[in-house]
Amino acid sequence: MFTVGGTDINIHKYIGVEGAAEGEGTADQPAYDAVSETNIQDLLFLENRDRKYDKDVYTHRCVYNVQDIDFDLSQFGLFLSNDTLFMTVHIRSIVKTIGRKPISGDVIELPHLKDEYALNDFSFALKRFYVIEDVNRAAEGFSQTWWPHLYRLKLKQIYDGQEYADILDLPADEESDTTLRDLLSTYETEMQISDAVVSQAEADAPKSGFETRHFYTVAQNEDGTVALRTVDEDIDTSAFSVTADQVFDTPGREAYTGYLMNYSDGVPPNGSPFGSGIQFPTASYEGDFFLRTDFVPNRLFRYDGKRWIKFEDDLRMDLSNSDTRNTLRTSFTNNTNVNTIGGEEIPERQAVSKALRPKADN
Repeated sequence: MFTVGGTDINIHKYIGVEGAAEGEGTADQPAYDAVSETNIQDLLFLENRDRKYDKDVYTHRCVYNVQDIDFDLSQFGLFLSNDTLFMTVHIRSIVKTIGRKPISGDVIELPHLKDEYALNDFSFALKRFYVIEDVNRAAEGFSQTWWPHLYRLKLKQIYDGQEYADILDLPADEESDTTLRDLLSTYETEMQISDAVVSQAEADAPKSGFETRHFYTVAQNEDGTVALRTVDEDIDTSAFSVTADQVFDTPGREAYTGYLMNYSDGVPPNGSPFGSGIQFPTASYEGDFFLRTDFVPNRLFRYDGKRWIKFEDDLRMDLSNSDTRNTLRTSFTNNTNVNTIGGEEIPERQAVSKALRPKADN
């Protein structure tokens, strides 16, 4: 049955994990001195992530039913309905071949499923690897005397994960430095898709909060009422002051309130001109805006004719987590920089205090 009607498979034998429960050992956690397939690396999650596989590849015969892999559209989304293989092997023959029964973690390569015409830039055929998830006695393998003779293996296709690094790091060809990971992994493609999604999101929503800069803000009186203009009043439409008694008709506050609205970006409303620097200008007119860059975060002020009044702080950040909130709390209070004084590494804030101490205290 297996010789005539079966096919060859290559078995990558799982031999265990390195460093599984290493140490002195306790009553609940024994110490393992040797690599064994029965050891568990992580007893909390019951995982064996750093799997090791035998360098030798074993060849064996098997039988399985080839089936089409179809997409299931009956639910919300797209699902693969037949992406699992069920393979039958002879019990005594496979135990003689690999030295033990097949277990979960063994990886099986199907040479007859190579794709020689894949759409890639390599001159290699794409191989197909499957990992054993479950092993049972096949129902058709019981004889008339009720003794089992066949194993039924449940297989799933492997992915580019930490568990299979020992296999995917193997060369794809004897005369090439290209690894199996370079051919089979979808990591680079997935990262390119993710980067494209992030780039489009940054273009659509570059800053946190809401954009109201394109809305016009009506100037208001000191009591908060709207400064209405009538058709018989003269309205100065010049952009800059000309004389000392000239007044900019700029709003005294933002009209749109809410969480992280446009008033948190350090830009005056209505596109009003403003200056920036570490000190206020000497010649200023009522309604002028000025951005102080020595404040952390930067702070926008408005001149009311007598004094500079705080208008808003630049608090908005990009949404891709590439920005860090630039405040005194993050840059000074929580300073994590390290300095070396006398060969000793100490944090920045301790370095300042230590440098200011009298020499007698050192």
